Amino acid sequence: MKPTRVMIVDDSATVRQVLTGVLSQAEGIEVAAVASDPLFALDKMARDWPDVLVIDVEMPRMDGITFLRKVMAMRPTPVVVCSTLTEAGTTTAMEALAAGAVGVVSKPRLGLRQVLLEHGEGIVAAVRSAAHARLPRVAASAPQPMPAAGGTAGGMAGGATVAHDPGGPGPLAMAVTTEKVIALGASTGGTQALEAVLSALPRTAPGVVVVQHMPEKFTAAFARRLDTLCAVEVREACSGDRVLPGRVLIAPGGHHLQLARHGAQYQVVVSDGPPVNRHRPSVDVLFRSVARSAGANALGVLMTGMGDDGARGLLAMRESGAVCLAQDEASCVVYGMPREAVRMEAAHRSVPLARIAAEIGDFARRV
Repeated sequence: MKPTRVMIVDDSATVRQVLTGVLSQAEGIEVAAVASDPLFALDKMARDWPDVLVIDVEMPRMDGITFLRKVMAMRPTPVVVCSTLTEAGTTTAMEALAAGAVGVVSKPRLGLRQVLLEHGEGIVAAVRSAAHARLPRVAASAPQPMPAAGGTAGGMAGGATVAHDPGGPGPLAMAVTTEKVIALGASTGGTQALEAVLSALPRTAPGVVVVQHMPEKFTAAFARRLDTLCAVEVREACSGDRVLPGRVLIAPGGHHLQLARHGAQYQVVVSDGPPVNRHRPSVDVLFRSVARSAGANALGVLMTGMGDDGARGLLAMRESGAVCLAQDEASCVVYGMPREAVRMEAAHRSVPLARIAAEIGDFARRV
């Protein structure tokens, strides 16, 4: 198998040297070239295009975000942004992801060489994940807007009280209710995919709960950015938040998110706990809680991402009566998690990214 060929673009000679050493020692990765700024990089890329780019943001002659957008317009290529400006979920990190980066790694301001060496595994993992990304050659078609569902967006509809057993092994019998819940799970490529779906939802959309694999402190900035782009309200979830029509709750980085049913109301629980499938938050944790608490009142969608997190949880949702979808291979940046769901027959069908918002609309209008 051919190694993943990486180009490092950073104006710091120290960073280029350390990253070259870290990546060169990793099996299956070859540092094909380095460049001190984007213009030098573009000149080298014209002769030998890399598989993955690792780039800084602050660079002479052209900043990293502009370079990223230029690369995506010329020849979409997996990009990992490694910068001091992407720490703690900054606006720059969100801007990089929105521009097409498939990974963001925070670069320390102090003790650079030692910290990069100590955290080399995270950089290697980001490059390996990026190497699996498949980016479209042309801009994806705009997602189909979801028609407004019947009824008004407001408080929860009345219904019989339902027992809640968050620790139970399987779904509970659910009372008939008009309230519906949408559960979305994503990983690599998910920031852009979620933006495409959520920005197409009207204010009357059912309540949405989301797990996006993302480091701690990044999800708050991600939610704030989406809130400015969407008709629905988007916020980072806190324990006790109600799941309401027109509201999207995103799992905080570093914490699991679960759905709970209290009488006629859906709420979320944010908790610590060991990683599941190597992730916290885990899509499986969310989907299993949705199966227990919402049953047939839920729609689950497993979207682009590497690995298998969420596939078993989606199967639990399907067994509880929920409608379950997987993003199709052609529209995924990484067709890993959805592939596993299809393999396990956890999804009723696969749908393109541009169709997911419309599927939510169809589900919302069901009686």
